[in-house]
Parts: sequence; structure tokens; C-alpha cells
Amino acid sequence: MHFGVFVEELRHGATQADAFRDIFETAARAEAGGVDCVWLGEIHFTPSRSVISASLQVASAIAARTRRVRVGTAVQVLPLNHPLRIAEEVATVDHISEGRFEFGIGRSGVVKTYDTYGIAYGESQARFRETLEILRRAWTGEPVSYRGEFYRVDNAVVTPRPYQVPHPPIRMAATSDETFPIAGRLGLPIFIGLRSTEISDLKAQLGPYRAAWREAGHPGEPSVYLRLPVYASPTDAGAREEPRESLTAFFARQTELARQAVGRAGAGPADRRREQAERMAALTYDDILARKGAFGTARAVVDRLTALREELGIDGVVAEPNPGGRIPPALEARSLEILTREVAPALKAA
Repeated sequence: MHFGVFVEELRHGATQADAFRDIFETAARAEAGGVDCVWLGEIHFTPSRSVISASLQVASAIAARTRRVRVGTAVQVLPLNHPLRIAEEVATVDHISEGRFEFGIGRSGVVKTYDTYGIAYGESQARFRETLEILRRAWTGEPVSYRGEFYRVDNAVVTPRPYQVPHPPIRMAATSDETFPIAGRLGLPIFIGLRSTEISDLKAQLGPYRAAWREAGHPGEPSVYLRLPVYASPTDAGAREEPRESLTAFFARQTELARQAVGRAGAGPADRRREQAERMAALTYDDILARKGAFGTARAVVDRLTALREELGIDGVVAEPNPGGRIPPALEARSLEILTREVAPALKAA
């Protein structure tokens, strides 16, 4: 059972310099606590949310400061960058980490980022497919030529080649009904989440994913990691009240992001996006605690994550330790200590 920690949020009231120190301190705690991987988000043009706009550079810095823990992207937004540039930078991080890099990929649902870069969100699926194909070819070390709708490559040899052979593990974010079977056919492990969906929805989506995996002839069972808010406290009352402000702010922001995507080309049916936004807007704090994460004492968190593993068939958890960025540093550090000392070992032993 994989146990990772997701790092993205800017702590409320922190400076940008503070934010980078927080990132590296969290990575150091993860290294010391036996966490399997530190996963990084990629957020652009939102200074109140995150300083991680260049996730591969941050991954390199973490890799240079650690020796054991793996570091990954969750996710690198493929359509926003040229495929050859991504290929070079990912291979470089893989060498700096000496093979400890994990490459999480996706399109992102934040349409305003595409608007700012001048890239049509309606092109994101096609750009994603072309980029992934070019990356896989480029990492062979052989000259690559490609003619697509958006990218043309003539006899390019990418250097360095990745440290891991044939390349770092690739894992794809899956959120929409359409994405799950695509990932299965491609033979890609996936990230899933509960932000804008429910367990029943995920169960319905994972069936076609696993069926597509088998039909494409990929061996074994596909790997599924669940990314979700996780907070542990010595008492039930503390686990309920300490993250209240942060979780409330987090889901309010996610609701607004979902609303911004309604009706946009490439974002799926407008009715579905609108329904997702309305469902999130209607969440009470009790709903969030019961359905959107894992909160409680160490025993309660273990029980919740074990139940999710059995219900969804996941083989990994990526914990979001401070969604909303408003949990005080001392409480966040205490929660992470409980997670690494008590929760993760219990999950791995089960």
C-alpha cells in the first residue's frame, strides 16, 4: 500500500519565501517518517493558492535534499508545455534523484490557466495525446520525428535519457467518465479523487477503466491511487474542529473552479460540470468530514482508509495534509507525525 503526501497549498498568511521553506520542511518530514513519495501540484497565476508553478524544478530541489523518498508530479499539465522540453526536464529530474522520480500527468480542470497562456482548453485532450506519444518516443534515445495537429518534430534526439528504463513511472489523473477507459487502454496507472465526485461515482468509473485495461492486453491489475484530504489528531474533537476553516475554504474554492469550467469546450458536458459545482456548493461541513476525506484519531483514519481500499480496490493513498492552507504549521506537523508513525504502518501491515 503506497502512502504519499501531496504538497501544493500556500499556507495562509505566509510569504512566498516561507512557502518554499514549508515545502522543503514537509519533504524532510516525509523522508524521515518513511513516506513513499512527495507529490507536487502544478498551479499557475494564483498567488493565494500555491507557489508551485514550476513543479519539475521544485522536484529537483527536493530530490537534491533527500536520499530515500520518491518525488513526483500530481500532476504535470502536459498541454501547457512543449513535449520535447518536458522530456528533457523530466529526464534531468530523474537523474538528479537517481531514479526516484514519478511522473504524474493530466490536463487540469483550471480553464483560466489555459486562457492566460492563450491555449484553447478545447484543444487540451488532443494536445495531451500528442505530448504523451512524443514523450514515450523521445525517451528511447533514438531520433524522433512526429507530425501531429499541434506539434511537429524533425529527427530530434533528447538528452539526457531518463535514469529509469525506459522512463519514470507514468500515472494519469482520471476525473471524467471519458478519461477512465482512455487511461485503461493506454496501460496507465491512475490518480482518482473525491473532490467533486462520490464513492459510488468512482466505483462506476473504475469498472470501465479496469475493463479497458484487460481488453487492451495489459498484464495484471492496474494501480489506482486515491488522493484526498487526510488529517489526524489525538482526539476526535480536535480532528473535527482543527481543520474546519481550512476545509471550508478549500471546498469553496473548488466549487468556484468547477463553475468556471461550465460550458467550456473540452470540459465535458455543461450539465455535468454544473451538477458537480452544485453538489460541492451544497456540501455541509459534516458532509465534507463524512464523504470527502479521512479525519479523526489514528485509529479512525486507518479504519476510513481501509474501508476505501476495500470498496474501491485502491493500492495507494496520497494524503493532502493541509487543503485550504489554513491549518497552523504545528498542527499540520503533528498530523503528519501521526500519519507516518501510526497510520501508514497500519495500512501497509494490513
